[in-house]
Amino acid sequence: MVSSMVNLFRSVRSRVRTAIELRRYNEYTIAEYFRKQGAQIGNGCSIICRDLGPEPYLVKIGNHVTIAHGVLFVTHDGGAWVFREEMPDLQVFGPIVIEDNCTIGINAILCPNVRIGPNSIVAAGSVVISDVPPNTIAMGIPARSFGSVEKYKEKCIERWKVQRPPDAAIEPGETWWNTRHFGDNRDKLRRHLKALFRDQMR
Repeated sequence: MVSSMVNLFRSVRSRVRTAIELRRYNEYTIAEYFRKQGAQIGNGCSIICRDLGPEPYLVKIGNHVTIAHGVLFVTHDGGAWVFREEMPDLQVFGPIVIEDNCTIGINAILCPNVRIGPNSIVAAGSVVISDVPPNTIAMGIPARSFGSVEKYKEKCIERWKVQRPPDAAIEPGETWWNTRHFGDNRDKLRRHLKALFRDQMR
């Protein structure tokens, strides 16, 4: 009884310390925290999730990768449990590699021994159990190739031509996110999108 209480206390204390530590980081600086845990992470990443799983040293993330909230990194194959009576210490692991310029959508699950090729998108809620080729959109359970990133890019550009507020102001060399007009542009975007989708929102 005393031993289980001590273990519970240690577990709670560890979680509280981790929560306090994580408050020091945002989506652009959290890579520093994960690197301390052994993960390999490139530059210019936006990582919103706050956990790379129990084996972060088996995770490699390239440059300019964005990872949404709720993404799970599963580097341990729990299915080996069914063989434990035969081999009590059996454990199976595998790395997860995300190459440059990828997007991993909200609540996606990345399983052991997968590689996400460069310039690829994993859709929200997908379960990746095998490699995703370069320049591919993968979605579903299990995740399968849905189309090329090039075609998706064309669709996005066409939609933005219609959805971009005509009076948005962005200085040369700046982006939508870092312009000094961001607040005003966001208000203009809200008004423009509400007008654009008025009939669909009724």
